[in-house]
Amino acid sequence: MLVKVAALVVVVGVAVAFPSDEYGPQPKSQNVYKEDPIPYNYAYGVKDEYAGTDFGHSEDSDGSAVKGSYNVVLPDGRIQTVTYVADHYNGYQAQVSYQGEAQYPHEYGPPITFKPQAYQPSYNPQPSYQ
Repeated sequence: MLVKVAALVVVVGVAVAFPSDEYGPQPKSQNVYKEDPIPYNYAYGVKDEYAGTDFGHSEDSDGSAVKGSYNVVLPDGRIQTVTYVADHYNGYQAQVSYQGEAQYPHEYGPPITFKPQAYQPSYNPQPSYQ
C-alpha cells in the first residue's frame, strides 16, 4: 500500500512539473523587461550621384518615446519625407509629405549600367616555413 501511495505521489508530481502548453505564454516574471530604457539618437545619409541613390534617416529617443524622420528621392524626382512618433501608449504615428512635382520625361536615355570590377586583394601573405 505504501508503495502504491509513493508511486501515485511521484506520478502526480511529474505531471504537475511539466507545463501543459510549452509554447503558451510564459509566467509573468519571465515577460517583464527589468532594465531601464536607455536614451539614444542616430542619423545617417546616403547620396551616390553615380548610382542615383539619395536617402537618409534620423531618430531620437528619450527612453520612452521615439521621434524621427526618413527621406528618399523617388524615381519621379519628388522627395518623400516620413516624420514619425512612437511610444507604448499611442503606437506608431507617421506623417508623410512630398516635396517637388513628379517629372515624367518623354524620352528615356540608355539604361544605367555598372562596369564590373575585378577583385584585387590588398593583402597577399607569403607562407613561411620555419
